[in-house]
Amino acid sequence: MDQQDIRNFCIIAHIDHGKSTLADRMLQITGTISERGMMAQVLDTMDLEREKGVTIKASAVRMNYRAGDGKVYELNLIDTPGHVDFAYEVSRALQACEGAILVVDASQGVEAQTLANLYLAMGNDLEIIPVVNKIDLVSAQPDAVAEEIDEILGVPAADVLRISAKDGANVPALLEAVVARVPPPRGQRHQPLRALIFDSHYDAYKGVIAYVRVVDGSIETGQALRLMSIELRIEPIEIGIFSPNMTPTGRLEAGEVGYVATGLKTVSDCRVGDTVTWDGNPADRPLPGYTPMKPMVFASAYPSEAGDYIALREALARLQLNDASLTYQPESSQALGYGFRCGFLGLFHMEIIQERLEREYDLDLVFTAPSVEYEVTKTDGSEIVIDSPVELPEETAIREIREPWVRIDVFTPTEFIGPVMDLVTNRRGQFKAQEYLDQRRVLLSYDIPLVEILTDFYNELKARTRGYASLDYHFNEYRPADMVRLDVLLNKEPVDALSMIVHRDQIHIKGQKLVSKLKDVIPRQQFDVPIQAAVGSKIVSRANVKAVRKDVLAKCYGGDITRKRKLLEKQKAGKKRMKMIGSVQIPQEAFMTILKLDEE
Repeated sequence: MDQQDIRNFCIIAHIDHGKSTLADRMLQITGTISERGMMAQVLDTMDLEREKGVTIKASAVRMNYRAGDGKVYELNLIDTPGHVDFAYEVSRALQACEGAILVVDASQGVEAQTLANLYLAMGNDLEIIPVVNKIDLVSAQPDAVAEEIDEILGVPAADVLRISAKDGANVPALLEAVVARVPPPRGQRHQPLRALIFDSHYDAYKGVIAYVRVVDGSIETGQALRLMSIELRIEPIEIGIFSPNMTPTGRLEAGEVGYVATGLKTVSDCRVGDTVTWDGNPADRPLPGYTPMKPMVFASAYPSEAGDYIALREALARLQLNDASLTYQPESSQALGYGFRCGFLGLFHMEIIQERLEREYDLDLVFTAPSVEYEVTKTDGSEIVIDSPVELPEETAIREIREPWVRIDVFTPTEFIGPVMDLVTNRRGQFKAQEYLDQRRVLLSYDIPLVEILTDFYNELKARTRGYASLDYHFNEYRPADMVRLDVLLNKEPVDALSMIVHRDQIHIKGQKLVSKLKDVIPRQQFDVPIQAAVGSKIVSRANVKAVRKDVLAKCYGGDITRKRKLLEKQKAGKKRMKMIGSVQIPQEAFMTILKLDEE
């Protein structure tokens, strides 16, 4: 098709603002899917996506639309993930488009991720088409939300489209706006091939399926291709488009969006953001913006039953086939046995992987508390990167530790400014900016250590603002910090899986809370169990789990005191011997206590 008749666009929105529902209506109106084949959230193929109402994997679909001018246009919709953890995939998907539909909920207004993705789209110089969705709701305030969009984008409120993705109201007018306002692609079809990979998934029969936007040149079946970042030669098995199922066409030209079945066996070879070119006549330079995806959050996964170790390893290997951003490596723990240290893009990514492992592969797992990567400069001048407390060298061998800081943007109603500021400053946050969007809503920007928002920060934020606040964050930089390892000793034996890296100012508070929580969940044994929190050889907090004692004096009805003392001394000696050889059974809840340290 002529490039002038092609429109490539995406939909950007905060979670649950109706992005997937709008995509459904577009597919229905353009006749891409029949009424018989229609279902809710067509482009969200995973059960978790449907349950949580969140797009986790990007997807693409081609729609042929007959516009009001009588011409048939090729509309390529690239559906992007909405969560902050997948910001890199969103940025690559935006790079594959010329326009973006900004969807804002008529009852919620502009929220944190709306603004974050909007700035990404504006940074890619996309044509923005703002729309107010859910005008059919009783609580909808379309005019007020349109005014918010006017203040942010400068688009007159009267020009902002009001739609209902649920019942299709004004969606045809939105399609007309896409045709009229989104510019056509500007690729050169006679130039050497350059195609951007904006996502991929693994197929058991065709290998890795790369989702591509062809920028220059063309791709044909039988042509040898090359992945420019790793200089890997591939011979595509199949080339086609999404409509919305994979449909072979044998050819893709500049400006078009489709897929290339590469035959590769690992998704890590076919990386998001990479450039595909011809092997025989390669392009001079790749498309800009490619960076390898780097995990930000780390946690260990152990099977509850030691016999499930092989099953866990196979499950992780299968998940990694479809998710190159998941990393894992074997590790062992004295308390939990053999498991894997896993790296995730963020907390939501970790939650999704954990649920998929337990539901799709029927595994019963213990996940340790999440941690982050620290940069450590040792006294001998060498530098190491650690992501587990166990890897932290002795204090005498450390010259400097640097921890990751993130920039967070919190949208909140003005009456909750005080509680939000109190929450962030108590977690070592540094105030950066305050901006009023209108008389009711304010944007607060802070720099804060990533480790401080890992555990229950989001839940606490929602609790303090009655659910009205929204949060967005992105990595900022590494900064020096006075961090130490807080160890937990049960019966004077260290439990490596309960260790954590904390700021020196917080060791007494965190140690006392951790010991108190553990005392409640560690079951009573036949002997006293001391629980200690320690930094090096210094004990910072201690509590005892009292022993379960048998009443050995029950059979003594009166009588000589020496008889009673003899029985008590015998019991005491037995308890002492048991304590020397006994082991403490640690329940799974003990490892979850670290996640809830800041809860009252």
